[in-house]
Amino acid sequence: MASEHLNITLIQPDIVWEDKTANLQQYEEIISGIKGDKHIVALPEMFSTGFSMDPERLAEHMSGSSVAWMKTMAARYRCILTGSLIIEEDGNFFNRLLWVQPDGNIGIYDKRHLFAYAGEDKHYTRGDKRLIARVNGWRINVMVCYDLRFPVWARNQGDEFDVMLYLANWPEPRSLAWRTLLQARAIENQCYVAGVNRVGKDGKGNNYIGESSVFGPLGENLWQVAGSTACHTITLQKDVLAKVRTNLPFLEDADKFILL
Repeated sequence: MASEHLNITLIQPDIVWEDKTANLQQYEEIISGIKGDKHIVALPEMFSTGFSMDPERLAEHMSGSSVAWMKTMAARYRCILTGSLIIEEDGNFFNRLLWVQPDGNIGIYDKRHLFAYAGEDKHYTRGDKRLIARVNGWRINVMVCYDLRFPVWARNQGDEFDVMLYLANWPEPRSLAWRTLLQARAIENQCYVAGVNRVGKDGKGNNYIGESSVFGPLGENLWQVAGSTACHTITLQKDVLAKVRTNLPFLEDADKFILL
């Protein structure tokens, strides 16, 4: 059934390096305390381990404990739970975003743009299909971290989606790019854009300040927090989106293209 509003909860954690048990425990405590309607609850990229280049040791199958935990949380708290984690399938490793529904159904997006600067392309297999999920009449285009730098992959051709959701481990030295590109994706696609990031320091010494953010379809900053752990629910309004696209029909003039 179509809904005029959509609640997205962004969880900005300090991820315990490569410690799945500790991370899942802290998320469960946070999720259990969320008040009000929980439509979508978003965790960062590689939420159970941090951004690790050791998939041989850390990867799970789709039947593994972390996926089972996501299904349990989604069912118990009647929400869609999303986050990316390290998955092994057919001998390949993926930085895989899971879109876990309360009924146990799972949507999958394998990160397309692997971060070669950190060697991600040497350890993981890239995906080749977008996932545009549907929730109560809303369409959400979900992506992972480095995908943010590539606007063609994200482009809203016509009226494909209403929200973009980025799950990231985006380090502090490049935080200007994080803020700027999230805002740019909102403006050029005339949609809401939400980005969830982490704080703290990982096992490689990289520092993260979070800056999880939500931007409106005109690029307006609706919410942002830096420097500390956070859990925030924001309500998006369909009438705001419709008004922007009706009064400023810029998407109609966009270039058409096909990704090969």
